[in-house]
Amino acid sequence: MDLDLHLHAIQQGDADAFGRWAAGAEPSLRSSLRSFAAVVDAEAVLQETLLRIWQVAPRFEPDGRPNGLLRLALRSARNLAISEARRRRSSPAEADDLEALLEDAMQLAESPTDPLLRRVIEGCREKLPAKPAEALEARLLSGGGEPDEVLAERLGQRLNTFLQNFTRARKLLAECLARHGVPVEEVRP
Repeated sequence: MDLDLHLHAIQQGDADAFGRWAAGAEPSLRSSLRSFAAVVDAEAVLQETLLRIWQVAPRFEPDGRPNGLLRLALRSARNLAISEARRRRSSPAEADDLEALLEDAMQLAESPTDPLLRRVIEGCREKLPAKPAEALEARLLSGGGEPDEVLAERLGQRLNTFLQNFTRARKLLAECLARHGVPVEEVRP
């Protein structure tokens, strides 16, 4: 079944349509992450993938083939899992860190979804200047699976310029979200 039948409604902000799409996409996404289960938190990768797809879906351009959004989600999930596996090998998590992450995940699971939050995030992203917005979009779409050098080249920017644009996008986005009452904590890589 082509899950892109939900795409137009998702692009209009219909959370129910996204829920139907996610229900249809979840088995394929989980299956694609099976080989990573021993080295990453596949559930966290799945949830992060769904969040990213929800954020980029309004700007997604179908290529005419079936399940375009699902194919993007599969690529994003794989890239996130690879990135997470690399990160974990370089810095193993301490027990206290794992407990803190579990506690954060539990709070997120218990908190209701705010349908206005997506609008606030999208509104802030729309206010970004063109070049920082391009850098942020490139990072989100790559799902962490492509080096910054490749993303910079794709955008026709030097690496340093790309990194400056991405940093500026993060700063402006955080400031805009804070003005709308959305608390933003600095996340260090």
